[in-house]
Amino acid sequence: MLPQKRPHPDSKSKPPPLPEAEQKIYTSIKSKQSMGIWTADIKRETGLPNTVVTKALKSLQNKNLIKDVVNVHNRAKKMFMAVEFEPSREISGGSWYTDGKLDTELINALKRVCLRYIAEHKVTTMEEISRSIEASRVLNVPCSMQQLLEIVRTLVLDKEIEEFRSKGAGEFARVPSGKTCYRISRGKVGTEAGYLASVPCGVCPRISECTPDGVISPKTCVYYNKWLNLDF
Repeated sequence: MLPQKRPHPDSKSKPPPLPEAEQKIYTSIKSKQSMGIWTADIKRETGLPNTVVTKALKSLQNKNLIKDVVNVHNRAKKMFMAVEFEPSREISGGSWYTDGKLDTELINALKRVCLRYIAEHKVTTMEEISRSIEASRVLNVPCSMQQLLEIVRTLVLDKEIEEFRSKGAGEFARVPSGKTCYRISRGKVGTEAGYLASVPCGVCPRISECTPDGVISPKTCVYYNKWLNLDF
């Protein structure tokens, strides 16, 4: 599951009784809150020798007062943070990173699920996409609306899908007028790029009769399901 963010405590709270060097280092680290601090900056701030800093950092970790964290922008440098805090988005990379590594498996899985739902329903909204994914339990991790919105925006930028304001009529009839909605990008059909390069819908002679819950439907189309080839 995605980590739950802890509330930030008051960084001015009095540190526990510690040896002088450890207290000096702990205070320096805790004052940086969710931004953390590099080992080199700890040495510069405290003015303590390398051997003293190294020993104190190990002791503070053993006492569960500090932790080392990964900065996605510079994984080689060691960074420390008080255990009460969670790394800021600038440090962790946000919800798409796990232990400092981009979770491409989750991102690609969400892209496929969103594409499938949009293709099945012709025109749909973010709320419908979110409810469908939550109800289907196709993913074993919770996903917020913001995460799904980031995925959908990526698909729009990649020209896999198109974003519209509903006109409230025609293909947009079931979506209230003026509401943002999405559909599969018609410009991708027949091209060699992206997920939709070989989508069978573009050459299907019965496409005009295809509806989400009809006799002819994406849910029952063997060619469509073969094209999706979803495997989570």
